[in-house]
Amino acid sequence: MPTAPARDTFLRSDYLIVVGGAAAVVAAAVTHYGGAGAVLPFACSAVAVTLLASLVGRSVEQLGDRFGPGATGVLQSALGNLPELFIALFALKAGLVAVVQAALIGSILANLLLVLGMAFVVGGLRHGTQQLDSERARQTIVLMVLSVAAMVVPSLAHYVHTPAAAHEKTLSLIVSAVLLLLFALTLPASLRREPQRAGAGGRETAGDERATGRSRSTGAGMEQEQPRWPLWLAVALLVLAAVLAAFVSDWFVAALQPAMQALNISQAFAGLVIVAIAGNAVENVVGVQLAAQGRSEYAFSVVINSPLQIALVLAPLLVILSSLLGFTALTLVFPPLLVVAVVIAVVITAFITFDGESTWIEGAALIAVYAVIATSFWWG
Repeated sequence: MPTAPARDTFLRSDYLIVVGGAAAVVAAAVTHYGGAGAVLPFACSAVAVTLLASLVGRSVEQLGDRFGPGATGVLQSALGNLPELFIALFALKAGLVAVVQAALIGSILANLLLVLGMAFVVGGLRHGTQQLDSERARQTIVLMVLSVAAMVVPSLAHYVHTPAAAHEKTLSLIVSAVLLLLFALTLPASLRREPQRAGAGGRETAGDERATGRSRSTGAGMEQEQPRWPLWLAVALLVLAAVLAAFVSDWFVAALQPAMQALNISQAFAGLVIVAIAGNAVENVVGVQLAAQGRSEYAFSVVINSPLQIALVLAPLLVILSSLLGFTALTLVFPPLLVVAVVIAVVITAFITFDGESTWIEGAALIAVYAVIATSFWWG
């Protein structure tokens, strides 16, 4: 068991995360309702979402040992994508379709390139070559490739002028229904906990203590670290943080248009970079935190499940909800450069992760590709 001073430090840090998140939400509310200009409410709401993400990260860390990496990744990604769902719905209500389309593709790019790259860099520099669960990695990446391929079919039909191009709204609704059905069919496999097996040569496996995070290396060996929080508290904080993030998302969208005008930012760049990163702040924080702790399987599961759920759930759900709620209709016909960018991201990530290993150099390469793509959208 950890020594008393160590546990006191952990408890103080938990307290600071909770207090900091609460203070950030209050600041976002005050600047939103108090009329604090164009940029300040936008910045405060973005900071609030990020700090709430840290609270979610602590809660997920306490849940990980109980549920396993698969279920933890799905739970984390589902709650992490709630702010983005609300941001997108409020943006569609305001008629910002270009922002939503860029944000959906940008979220996939940010997770596959930026966040996964940061996790590889931090984990690689601290722990050397990190091992991923090769079987789980292959299954997730293959599903990611297939779901993104299905999501961009309406765009291809539109740009090659097939007969289906005249029915892009209907085609988008059909594709969305198929993707949601695919998610329902694959969910049990994602939640299944892998059987324990011995690692070879000190490598992490699904049953390895280092992979599950049940112990920490202290130089003299491995010592057990039990979850500090009861299950009900971890789940309650997860739900509370997600609900607060939904409110902050409303304020974020309200401040988005004035901030874009004040900062002279295009809708494409705002959606692809700013909204995508703010909406995925949970994965941005949690994935890197887990990689820094040497929990590479959890880090990969959390980061990769987010873009997978965007392609399988969030984008299809937004297409359907935009029609049901009478908002500006969202279809799966994306601008050509967005389609090319997401295909590049998926293919590169598949090549890098398919061997079940990650290095900091691969992470740096992913970040570099993201920087190039993001720069290309600066002018719109």
